[in-house]
Amino acid sequence: MSKKARELAIHDKDTGSSEVQIALLTEKIQTLSKHMNLFKKDKHSSVGLLKAVNRRKKLLDYLKRNKLESYKDVISKLNIRK
Repeated sequence: MSKKARELAIHDKDTGSSEVQIALLTEKIQTLSKHMNLFKKDKHSSVGLLKAVNRRKKLLDYLKRNKLESYKDVISKLNIRK
């Protein structure tokens, strides 16, 4: 698990909370974005990137509705513009 995901974890073995999932998806999105800049015609990876972005958006919307303080914390720690 990444450093940012560990910071957002609720307890030691937390891998399923929305906060941790968002952190892991953000890391995946950044990796795929770098890949897409190098290989622009890689359609398979672009589909994966879109799926990851949409999943993260849904999780962020869920946090915003249910845990506003946690949402603000995640946005600030991960430097996500929203």
